[in-house]
Amino acid sequence: MSRLKSLIVITLLIVSSVCVAAEENQSTLLIHAGTLLSIPGEAPALQQSIIVRGNRIESVVDGYIDPDSLTGEVQLIDLSDKFVLPGLIDMHVHLLGEISPESRSNALYLSTSMEAMRGVYYAGITLNAGFTTVRDLGSTPEAIYALRYAINQGLVDGPTIFAAGSALAATGGHGDVDGYSAELMKLWTPETICDGPIECRAATRSAIKFGADWIKITATGGVLSDTNTGLGQQMTDDELIEIVATAHNLGIKVAAHAHGADGINAALRAGVDSIDHGTYLNEESIALFKQTGAYLVPTLLPGVKIPESMEGNPFYTDAIKLKANAAGAAAAENIGNAYRNGVNIAFGTDSAVTPHGLNGEEFGLMVRVGFSEMDAIYSATIGAATLLSQMAEIGTIEAGKKADIIATDNSPLDDITELEHVDIVIKGGKLIKSINH
Repeated sequence: MSRLKSLIVITLLIVSSVCVAAEENQSTLLIHAGTLLSIPGEAPALQQSIIVRGNRIESVVDGYIDPDSLTGEVQLIDLSDKFVLPGLIDMHVHLLGEISPESRSNALYLSTSMEAMRGVYYAGITLNAGFTTVRDLGSTPEAIYALRYAINQGLVDGPTIFAAGSALAATGGHGDVDGYSAELMKLWTPETICDGPIECRAATRSAIKFGADWIKITATGGVLSDTNTGLGQQMTDDELIEIVATAHNLGIKVAAHAHGADGINAALRAGVDSIDHGTYLNEESIALFKQTGAYLVPTLLPGVKIPESMEGNPFYTDAIKLKANAAGAAAAENIGNAYRNGVNIAFGTDSAVTPHGLNGEEFGLMVRVGFSEMDAIYSATIGAATLLSQMAEIGTIEAGKKADIIATDNSPLDDITELEHVDIVIKGGKLIKSINH
């Protein structure tokens, strides 16, 4: 054998030995699942074993594997009396804050750094509720991107974040600053406020340059804007078209906040990837959803929680109360109609408008308007993962995917409110929460 061949053989042996040693030193979780919904939409299986090495699922097999049959150090997590399913995905959150009676005055005192610290707290609450991935659709860019990176680097525990930063909005529209003195509004106007297609093209590029995973646009008015400008279309057709084209050319998807049917339909015609809220969607909207393949992210929870908390809370002005009461009643009927007509649905809550950690209550509202339990779960797993273009990573419990796994005491297919009380949370192979284990 030549000297070169000998060196190659020795090198390959060394590399092979290092790989074997690394594999043996990887942490291994062995999960015994009493009932496993590995792929939402398919029937669950009984008595399954999930083998996790590092942060990935290595295999899912029938029966309960003996820990002694696996190499290296093995941690057994016995969920033989639990219902196990993929980590949940919330496609509409705002992790840096939460509405309270002090919300407007807090804006005068909270630094960007303090916003990030609050985000760490709310991210932990969200993860403990069983949501291992979220899409944040409107937060101070510097703070939410820092939180995203800190979680990705393992510095703090929280859901994986796909962040939009601040929303693109029209001057004076929802997403612009309102309700303060003229001096403060000039000072606090977000850099993503744009008018006309040229400005909106530049704003889209800038948002992506500084770290946006998604572009969010506010196509219509919003319930929580302290103005009487209603919930109809605010961004013009040419602005919407330019934003979507610019973002898509850069490989970034677009989410549209939209309540009124005119704005929903304009955003769908422009080619957005999701409509968030969809309160007053109509038959034309449903046809456009099906034609384009766009997803609806319903966010039913605020329609219930806001009316319950308005009285005595100075954040809710008369202008907000009027819009909130009307929108909550309309959403339930229209979202149910979209579901019955086969519109793609991805789960979302608008948490921050409602308290973080209550995300699971959205499932019950979905079932109340007509969703089956399985379809509600599908929307928060495979549906949301598909919209995120992350089906290779999350959404199911299958070999090669990230080990994002949760468990409940009983089957949410029988009682969807089980997802309001998640007992076990594993994110990326790390046991985050364990109750009665």
